Amino acid sequence: MVSNSELLIGNEQELSLEIKPLDNPEGELHLRFYLASGEELALPATGIAEVMHPSPDHITPIPNASPLLLGTINLRGKIIWVADLGQFLADSGILNTDRPTLPVIAIEHQEQIIGLAIDRIGGMDWLDTEKLEVATNLSDSMAPFIHKQWKLDNDSTRILRLLDQVDVLRSARWAA
Repeated sequence: MVSNSELLIGNEQELSLEIKPLDNPEGELHLRFYLASGEELALPATGIAEVMHPSPDHITPIPNASPLLLGTINLRGKIIWVADLGQFLADSGILNTDRPTLPVIAIEHQEQIIGLAIDRIGGMDWLDTEKLEVATNLSDSMAPFIHKQWKLDNDSTRILRLLDQVDVLRSARWAA
């Protein structure tokens, strides 16, 4: 049994258990990530099933599939397609698959799920959805999937675009 005297530290100072209030984050939780060109995008955390870093040789190529698709992967016993998100969005960069691991974001909506291979993960951030603006300066291939964006600094040079996972999942591009 522990007595009160055993809770003393060093110069007989009592151990203080100060309870600090947690900061209430503003906005909604989003995953930030990058395409091969360096374009930074975000997805709402609520639409993400999992973030994986499989070895590229764990992605099984499927013959005669769409060129947007890298192949399939096993996600907790379920086989899902993995697509090159940059190629899907006609991004100017080319995804390097010749590396030990490849970041893949599994997005889902109403039991539909697909893995999106990207260049790198940026991290999780609480983003204020009230500061979203209408997306501008988008290519025709990105416009159907990015409707809103944040300006990350006052001079408006850094922009974070919000990817709509529902529009990505429902896209007719997968049939091509």
